Amino acid sequence: MSMLEEPAMDLPIIDLDIFLQSRDSPAAREEAAKAARALITYGALVLHDSRVAESDNIAFLDLLEDYFAQPEEVLRGDERPELGYQIGVTLENTEKPKCAVDEPCLNVIDRLAPEERPLDITGHAPDPKCRFFWRMSEKAPYETRFPALNAENIVPDTEGIRERWSPVMMKWGESMKGAVTGLAQMAAVGMGLPAETFSDAGRYGPHLLAPTASDLVRYGEKDTILAGFHTDLNFLTIHGRSRYPGLHIWARNTGRRIAVKIPQGNYLLVQAGKQLEHITGGLVKAGFHEVVVNDATLSTIERRKVENPGRPLVRISSTFFWHLASDYDLVPIPALAEKARAVRAEQFNLGRDEGEEVVYTPMKVGEQVQDELKHIALMA
Repeated sequence: MSMLEEPAMDLPIIDLDIFLQSRDSPAAREEAAKAARALITYGALVLHDSRVAESDNIAFLDLLEDYFAQPEEVLRGDERPELGYQIGVTLENTEKPKCAVDEPCLNVIDRLAPEERPLDITGHAPDPKCRFFWRMSEKAPYETRFPALNAENIVPDTEGIRERWSPVMMKWGESMKGAVTGLAQMAAVGMGLPAETFSDAGRYGPHLLAPTASDLVRYGEKDTILAGFHTDLNFLTIHGRSRYPGLHIWARNTGRRIAVKIPQGNYLLVQAGKQLEHITGGLVKAGFHEVVVNDATLSTIERRKVENPGRPLVRISSTFFWHLASDYDLVPIPALAEKARAVRAEQFNLGRDEGEEVVYTPMKVGEQVQDELKHIALMA
């Protein structure tokens, strides 16, 4: 499908400012209900937060481009496979898209119209992307059962990068964390729960500023899969603007592949993850997405070559994973699970097949994370 034929971004826009100004006002409650409906209906939304500065995102993208332009042997010094790659760098061709071998996920693809399906991932090849995990967590006042998921950060040692690293990562990470925490509170209110239901459960979560990096010199051909069709294992994922297009999402209830276009300014994209799906008993479904080289990516590559000839041609994703605490009991909230069953019945009556009913087994969040990491070849 060419760039002109791809559906434009048309997700609901939620204004966090309204909620932050006065959480108990009628306008705030209405916006919270809108946020909850967006997550239930689409599994994704666009969030406006006037506190977020695009200049911080630009500094972040510049830093990560410089970091990933280094030789592989330098990057490998920041790799921690013994910790499931949950801190530091993950090099290309390591992480595998779970959907390549996951039957329920393959069934999701089969239910899509052929023209709306993701690029083929059945070759089972690992993604040709790198990633860096920078933890943005608050230390818990108890000893966690999952120390590998809560390890200390790694600061790169290269001169010129080391000095910039922590200030830039912390500034942009705190902006993303503040925005997504606010949305978690909005979603709780909109679902009829106390505002702190989700934010308290995630207070000591192993949140991660988690940029990916794709070398567009080596992997810049049309229809290259940079990140295969998948959902995220965490609670909510929030994205700032990338310099290169290529992110497609599948919003629940549309059956359509949507080319993401985050508006300029104080806007962020948010997607539901598996922990949110689990705790709501399937009322909210984790959002599927992929990153590929499409026509818009190719056009941007050529423009960047002319306008920024000295910069690395690396696609950095401005991504943050917000988690529930590893030791939190991940159990569906009964009132939300009941609503989920009603929504599922309504979907069925409208002729929307969502596949077999999922059983959300009670477990610790850390157990859920470890299980998901095994599926994508990051943990033995």
